[in-house]
Amino acid sequence: MGTPPDASRNPPGRAGASENAPRAKPTALWAPWRLSYLESLPETESPSDAPFLADYWAHPERDAERGVIVRTDRGMIMLNKYPYANGHLLVALGEGRPRLLDYDADQRAALWSLVELAMDLMERTLEPQGVNVGVNQGRAAGAGVPNHLHVHLVPRWGGDVNFMSAVGGVRVIGAALEQMAERYATAWREHSANG
Repeated sequence: MGTPPDASRNPPGRAGASENAPRAKPTALWAPWRLSYLESLPETESPSDAPFLADYWAHPERDAERGVIVRTDRGMIMLNKYPYANGHLLVALGEGRPRLLDYDADQRAALWSLVELAMDLMERTLEPQGVNVGVNQGRAAGAGVPNHLHVHLVPRWGGDVNFMSAVGGVRVIGAALEQMAERYATAWREHSANG
């Protein structure tokens, strides 16, 4: 096979151009003038920013129905209601702040301690081959609740993102939230009993 034709020499609509010819795609488009525009945008908030995490924190009596697995005097570990994968957990302190560095060192240590506990529970419960751990700080970074920082733990297995995501644009979540909550609750009871 020869090399593909250079699409830039025969742009679409010109004689001799092949509509099916592969086109080179740029790896980056430099537009440094956009930075001043991006920095001028206001940090907008909407009613959807009302943090459900604050409501969860204020109502411990509803933990079981809301998928809160662990509650300490500082924060919570809960199932993500809209999971990326089976067993996707969220970790949050009870006191909501928008940025990691808005918390003092002691609060950040408490948050990380909860993340470690969530990791332990996830590994005991699901035995994943890998785990994504991340924070989306700010709406521009993808934070769905920008006023209450939280940490995501997503269990991963080789091949867990299959053709359904690539072709259909949907994810297949193979277990009900209630079933996953019970599995995590069992792991938490065993962890607590051992000390």
